[in-house]
Amino acid sequence: MNIDGVFSGGGVKGIAFIGAIEEIESRGYTFKRVAGTSAGAIIAAFLAAGYRSKDISELFYELNLKKLLDPPALGYWIPFTKWLYWYYEMGLFKGKKLEKWIYDVLAKKGVYTFQDLPEGTLKMIAADLTLGKLVVIPDDLEELYGISPKEFTIARAVRMSAGLPYFFIPARIVNKHTTVKSIMVDGGLLSNFPIWLFTSPDEKRTRPIVGMKLSASPQKIKPRAIKNAKHMVHALFATMKQAHDARYITKAEAADILFIPVQKVDTTDFDLNEETKDELIQLGRDRAIKFLKTWRG
Repeated sequence: MNIDGVFSGGGVKGIAFIGAIEEIESRGYTFKRVAGTSAGAIIAAFLAAGYRSKDISELFYELNLKKLLDPPALGYWIPFTKWLYWYYEMGLFKGKKLEKWIYDVLAKKGVYTFQDLPEGTLKMIAADLTLGKLVVIPDDLEELYGISPKEFTIARAVRMSAGLPYFFIPARIVNKHTTVKSIMVDGGLLSNFPIWLFTSPDEKRTRPIVGMKLSASPQKIKPRAIKNAKHMVHALFATMKQAHDARYITKAEAADILFIPVQKVDTTDFDLNEETKDELIQLGRDRAIKFLKTWRG
């Protein structure tokens, strides 16, 4: 049976999606359309290209996540310069290795640009700081930037959606209408869980939807203790990533959302060992089993 899937952001915690997808696939469901933000955009892109949960699991077990981090070369030899780079380039890591890895994985399936997929089967969210807009890729490429989705690589789109602010250097996209370069960052700042892409009033539901969110349900999110500036910065980012979608979820059919609360792993824990990867996948699997007991599709 065909279903649509939506995956939230959450950095390396997104490995938990693999276990949930595995359980859903074991029940005979196939993802027809997929959408996601940040880590969810990576998973969505792999599914759209034809990868199954087993394949994605192997990809992440074979991958040393730390190898995706590419600080500027000068930072290797003169450590303090990375902070100067961070100040002027607005990030610690270039993000080129992440984009190259995604490109190579998709290339194995013959998928390069959005032209290589059926229209409408893959969507992801990015945030354009220059224009102050939420951007749906590939839908908004032509109108906002004069770029045809047929010539825009999916790996580049994912890199934009997963550009965690101040961690990865922002990606840039040249507007062919104006030649202005837009600074693109993690779509999670504006919509970390874009289930609205498939459930809006203008979107006629033609098949069941399963949303997967790397957090507890809105009713179970605990208040934060904010005692200093560092706490406040973390709270600001967390609020930006949760507020829009939490407001929507309360009005949507929450029964279609599989919540996976990951508590012991941070978004940027790129030094995960295999044991922790196992635990994340098992958590996703366990939550999916519980979800499927009551989900009616």
